Amino acid sequence: MQATTIDEVISFLDQIIEENKLIPSTMGYFAALYHKVTCKVKAGIENDFFDDNPRMEKLDVIFANRYLQAYTEFKNGAKPTTSWQIAFDKADSYWLIVLQHLLLGMNAHINLDLGIAAAEVMKGKNIENLHDDFNKINEILSELVHDVQLELSLIWRFLAKIIKKTEKFSLILTDFSMKLARDGAWEYATLLANSPETDWSQLIQERDKKVTKKANIVVDPGFLIRLLFKIIRLEETGTIKTRIEILEKN
Repeated sequence: MQATTIDEVISFLDQIIEENKLIPSTMGYFAALYHKVTCKVKAGIENDFFDDNPRMEKLDVIFANRYLQAYTEFKNGAKPTTSWQIAFDKADSYWLIVLQHLLLGMNAHINLDLGIAAAEVMKGKNIENLHDDFNKINEILSELVHDVQLELSLIWRFLAKIIKKTEKFSLILTDFSMKLARDGAWEYATLLANSPETDWSQLIQERDKKVTKKANIVVDPGFLIRLLFKIIRLEETGTIKTRIEILEKN
């Protein structure tokens, strides 16, 4: 399951979403969100939003293929990167709320995969030439935060009231998407780009360990937050299938 165009990426994501509706599996949550992000990137490319639109499609494909590879490896009994392994392993965890499942996927894909994809697409070139377009990806992610909040509030009804009174949930999503994508992932991309390719494997392993620590925090955020999440989990409405359908709405 490896794409060569952004349309193929969207097609593969469609397959994963439908597959996980049928199982049903919470692995479909991140796939539904990622499908929406990819469609936004495609629209940006078609509307000349980026400085170099063909390069952006290539980056999108390389980026997506890391997720598709990890998903396929896990499904076939092979081991993907540890940060993805945790995200997939926890798909069967009853007590994780939808937000945690999304954050685990975002953590592995943004904090590890995005930097690798950026370095890959700029191999042999000055990676600084990508910086503006890299930041434009974050603009797209930023636009989706509000949509995700609304979707989560359909799954956990009380969230709508919380959003009106506090920005904490917005900040959680922002920290794991835009801020980390802009800062951590870019810093990691430049590290890879400025290192000999023979060192990449070791650098990726080291990064994966750091990203895995973040995943462990998402899974076990401490007693009080874990207790709050358990309450939220008991109040989440719908089935896995209907939640996936909510998350994939445009």
